Amino acid sequence: MTLWTVKLGTSLLRENTAVMIDGYAAVIAAAIRRRDHVLLVTSGAVGLGCQKLNLSQRPNSVIALQAAAAIGQGHLMALYERAMAAHGLSVAQVLLTRSDLVDRRRYQNASGTLQQLLTWGVLPIINENDALSPAELRFGDNDTLSALVAAAVGAQQLILLTDVDRLYSSDPRIEAAARPITDVQHPQELKHLKIDAGNGGRWGTGGMITKLAAARIATASGVTVQLADGRDPTRLGRLLQGERGGTIFHPHPEPLGNRRSWLAHVLEPEGELQLDAGACEALLYRGASLLLVGVTAVNGDFDANQVVMLLDPNGVELGRGLCSQTSVQLRRALVSRLGVTGSPVVIHRDALVLKNR
Repeated sequence: MTLWTVKLGTSLLRENTAVMIDGYAAVIAAAIRRRDHVLLVTSGAVGLGCQKLNLSQRPNSVIALQAAAAIGQGHLMALYERAMAAHGLSVAQVLLTRSDLVDRRRYQNASGTLQQLLTWGVLPIINENDALSPAELRFGDNDTLSALVAAAVGAQQLILLTDVDRLYSSDPRIEAAARPITDVQHPQELKHLKIDAGNGGRWGTGGMITKLAAARIATASGVTVQLADGRDPTRLGRLLQGERGGTIFHPHPEPLGNRRSWLAHVLEPEGELQLDAGACEALLYRGASLLLVGVTAVNGDFDANQVVMLLDPNGVELGRGLCSQTSVQLRRALVSRLGVTGSPVVIHRDALVLKNR
């Protein structure tokens, strides 16, 4: 049995939406009948809302986009429900915001709910809660959401379906010399690809850079990521039967556990700790916890058990972790150093994720 997370992009559902959804439903139903588990992360609510309103172009304002999503989401779910019902299967709508995953207990509850739906043979259909999410609580794109969901449920495979057949060294639609990339083996390769994509141009500013970010999140958590052309739904069917995608991002050889994945990719830092060279060396090469003695400065205001970013002496991010003390306590301790031997633990190594992973 394989646990799959499948992400469908807006471009795949923009035209002939009902026909495309019927096609995807048929191959997903076949996978479920083989006793595989499938979670579906889908875009398309805003586009369908605009169609229902007969809008000639996508709105620019956040409020108008949220209102369009509120209209389109019900229509989108109705299409999926009808399509899966034709194969005797049920669907469940799951709308998520970042705030649903920031709290550790709610993160575990979301994971448990998805696992229960899969156990019942139901297809969870996941989307960001576009109708209500303020900007600061949004994932930003469904590629990121699909990677976080795959990590949360312990999926073996994440399939990112788009309107190109694979990853290229540059945009093949405008550069004839674009080189196809079939495999990304190492996290450093992925890091360099993302840097290159971010240098500008249609390839960097469009959807590919978000897929690279999603691949980084998922592979760090031990998930294999496949990027493939989804314009023909039968292609998804072949992928779900073991055929490889156009580009495969191979999982990290030492994947993060569930808690560290949550810490690294879901939570946003509330402050910063500047470290001395000795503390950086201990964290990087000796697997140590961060002690108070290695902290040189505290930036921002935060409570205990909130995430902080760790900076080396040059101000470069080293990692992040759950701080055991408040910013007020840390500043007070740095001034006094308490005059005692030893040094209290500020961040335990089990609540710490380093940037170079």
